[in-house]
Amino acid sequence: MLSAIKKEIALRSTSFTQQIETIYFGGGTPSVLTPSEIAELIEQVQSHFDVSENPEITLEANPDDLSQSMLQSLSSSSVNRLSIGIQSFDNRELKMMNRAHNADQALQCLDAASSLFKNISIDLIYGMPDSSLESWQKNIEQALEFDLPHISSYALTIEPKTALHHFVKQEVIVPLDEQKVQDQFHLLVDVMEQNKFVHYELSSFGKQGYFSKNNTAYWKGKTYLGIGPSAHSFDGQTRSWNVSNNAKYIQSLQKDVRPFEEEILTKVDQYNEYIMTGLRTIWGVSEKEISHRFGDSYAQHLLKHSQRYVNEGLLFWDHKCLKTTAKGSFLSDGIASALFLINLS
Repeated sequence: MLSAIKKEIALRSTSFTQQIETIYFGGGTPSVLTPSEIAELIEQVQSHFDVSENPEITLEANPDDLSQSMLQSLSSSSVNRLSIGIQSFDNRELKMMNRAHNADQALQCLDAASSLFKNISIDLIYGMPDSSLESWQKNIEQALEFDLPHISSYALTIEPKTALHHFVKQEVIVPLDEQKVQDQFHLLVDVMEQNKFVHYELSSFGKQGYFSKNNTAYWKGKTYLGIGPSAHSFDGQTRSWNVSNNAKYIQSLQKDVRPFEEEILTKVDQYNEYIMTGLRTIWGVSEKEISHRFGDSYAQHLLKHSQRYVNEGLLFWDHKCLKTTAKGSFLSDGIASALFLINLS
């Protein structure tokens, strides 16, 4: 697999000439790699691409993967940012999510990681069955004790074919009421802002200077390369994705062929994506940008269909940029889909 990934990095370098500002090890559990294997992949990128002087290099990891020795080795490598899948500090919730770690391991991991890394992000899940505002606040406050510069937080989604999905179907577990999920989101926003975090994207809270450069690039529609099985790439007009089957991926790269499919995004697709990603962020969507990139008819569509949400206090205009209000932020995905354009005919 490592050999195939290195081969893909070399193959892709001929068609991607932009400077690389971020390198992100994510999807699955890249922390099963050894620090020396991670270093090999970083060196491969650096030898084939124009990499900026101080790139953001993030490693996604679970607490149970980050032993003291692993953290020690990573801290002396090029990796300068950790994204740790804590999810919860509550053992009952961790068990419900079928996580491999427990609350004590999460605390020990963060204690060790924060002594070696300055730039750490963690994931937290809200909207857990049987959770309350009090239990959720306790989770947030536990995270804040580590003086982290970035927290990503997502509402629980019940994925098909998981143990949680089975228990919900059998009515052993009852999903949390939607209004209570929304209340937990707003509590999160309030507590984070009181602690000097900027709510810069629907699920992302960062202190100044610590916004995720990698994820911000997605939300701002920048081009990116995805390397490895299932990885997605985007060049502004075309989205492509590698095959998910590991064996097919490796066999294809052994023949110097990247195994992928692609779709060319229409102007309507690109407009809809701009609306979807922009409304999730503090930067919003620009009327001027829409007119420039897509044409005045697209801007008129946005003006017409957004007025209802402005009247309801869910959207507002800020110097010709349309943004969500505090009340509207939790609903941003739904609002965005209502502003989508199906066709202009």
